[in-house]
Amino acid sequence: MPAHIKIIHAHEFIKATPEGLFDLNESKKLLLEIAAISVPSVEYEILLDIRNVNSELSIANLWYLADELNKFRKTFTCKTAVLCPVEQFDHAGFFALCSQNRGFHVRAFTSYEGAMEWLLESKSIDADNLSPCS
Repeated sequence: MPAHIKIIHAHEFIKATPEGLFDLNESKKLLLEIAAISVPSVEYEILLDIRNVNSELSIANLWYLADELNKFRKTFTCKTAVLCPVEQFDHAGFFALCSQNRGFHVRAFTSYEGAMEWLLESKSIDADNLSPCS
């Protein structure tokens, strides 16, 4: 079965203030723009690459960004792999957990190959998830 994967580089939507602090409001606006142009005509798996983000997100910021996904449910209907550096795995894992608690299929990875392997796993529909992307 062919796979449709979109790669989103986090520096496209995670913004910092001139002081290097995470700018939640500006990041929300850019996430909205990305979601608006990404509303799929076909179902896409997403690889969110945060390896080159120059701003450290607090636990609260990660929770708020995961909460924002609810506004973009049509964009994030399939799997989303968060690719991060090893030193940020705990934060990426927390974001994934917050997203999973909202019904999204999100996992954190430190390996590009591991992330792609998970995204390319055969799709199936189970009793708990009626989405064709899982």
